[in-house]
Amino acid sequence: MIALAKETAQDTAQTGINTAAGAALAPEWLPAPGDLNELTPLMWAQDVSRNDDGVVGVDGVSVAELKAQFGTPLFVVSEADFRARARAFKDAFDAAFADICGGVDVYYAGKSFLCTEIARWVDSEGLRLDTCSGGELAVAARAGLAGENLGLHGNNKSAAEINRALDMKLGRIVVDSLDELERVAAIAVSRGERAKVMLRLTPGVHAHTHEFIATAHEDQKFGLSMLADGASVSPAEAAVAAATASEGIELLGLHCHIGSQIFEPEGFALAAERLLTFLAQMQHSYAITLPELDLGGGYGIAYTAVDTPRPPAEIAAAMAAVVRSTCAELGITAPRISIEPGRAIVGSTTFTLYETGTLKTVNVEVDGAADASDGGSPVTAPRRYVSVDGGMSDNARPVLYDADYSAVLASRTSAAAPALSRVVGKHCESGDIVVRDVYLPNDVAAGDLLAVPGTGAYCWALASNYNYVPRPPVVAVRNGAARLIVRGETEDDLLARDLGA
Repeated sequence: MIALAKETAQDTAQTGINTAAGAALAPEWLPAPGDLNELTPLMWAQDVSRNDDGVVGVDGVSVAELKAQFGTPLFVVSEADFRARARAFKDAFDAAFADICGGVDVYYAGKSFLCTEIARWVDSEGLRLDTCSGGELAVAARAGLAGENLGLHGNNKSAAEINRALDMKLGRIVVDSLDELERVAAIAVSRGERAKVMLRLTPGVHAHTHEFIATAHEDQKFGLSMLADGASVSPAEAAVAAATASEGIELLGLHCHIGSQIFEPEGFALAAERLLTFLAQMQHSYAITLPELDLGGGYGIAYTAVDTPRPPAEIAAAMAAVVRSTCAELGITAPRISIEPGRAIVGSTTFTLYETGTLKTVNVEVDGAADASDGGSPVTAPRRYVSVDGGMSDNARPVLYDADYSAVLASRTSAAAPALSRVVGKHCESGDIVVRDVYLPNDVAAGDLLAVPGTGAYCWALASNYNYVPRPPVVAVRNGAARLIVRGETEDDLLARDLGA
């Protein structure tokens, strides 16, 4: 198979179309291969490196050791890197907003990845926790987090979830619609309490991201529209009026979230301006004070070498400048600002470790290319399929969002030529793709270990048991030692809920 790949690479190189096997099939954004053994820093935890034998490791623990102790597939998270990223957001935003509102409340978006150990790291680093369900609240409670440092999101919270939030004395419930506001108010009144509420608005900002993770435009399930659309008042203003008049609601302020995996700063700035303007109007119209404004999260990370994430200090400075100037123009006291980074904290702290299985190379026609020396017949190039022992059950993002990832040969270095590869899983689906396009050494073989960086966010959290595959364990590494923080499932776990026996 490897020999075939090499021969095909030589054949296609003679056409002048490419210099590496399969390069003619590569997407435009994928750069030409340089050093295939290099670990691009932005894509990895800060303590990931190759040892003297060329084996990838985190904080001195090699992937060979991790494979021997925990097996594959395996999520590997650097505790030190997670804590450093959490502190970076807290410190940067506190510094940038010190003169505006005394600092910022940073809520870690638990939906990206949450377990009791992660919740404790978040709490110990001075962050708060954003949850989206009763199950995530249960994790927070098990971790011992104070209710006042928790928020609850969701567009369709059940009565049980709302009651649990009130039982835990949550610092905020983020309400998504007029119907939900009525539900929260009724439950709070029945308990003789007032629920602390923020209203999630849709500021109409179209973030440059996949349509399924852009959340601030009108045609989607989240939030209250700020557009009146022929009515006397907008749904957002109607919610402010209703919340202000309700004996069961303590209205804290406003919330927005424009999407995920965003690099451009303009969307955040525009959303902040619109929310602050609306806040000022509501304070004037209803003679109220709205002391808080949550500007959400969605900050992008580097999944590939061409991604350009912004450091927390740069994000904070840009957002602070907009809030400062807008509040001055409106003549209002700045509300207490909060943000909700999730992916930007946990994403790059983690990589997934896989073992390579079967490999095959297929010839694919190159779009728009023809061989003039052969009567204009189509030109083909090789694409190599590298199968691993996980797949869409541990990373659903490529099939859900066409998400791009990278991969490296982790168990050794290689001086072999690069070959365009597609890393695929073991599931019975043609869409079971882990990495759509990546250059790997053309001597990758069965038994090699591959590492896919940037899998801390929305990979384990979206994991499934498709084809009855058990979900992988999660291992945290710190001070040269690895420990399980989420054990892997077993077949007994899968069968335990099957009552057909």
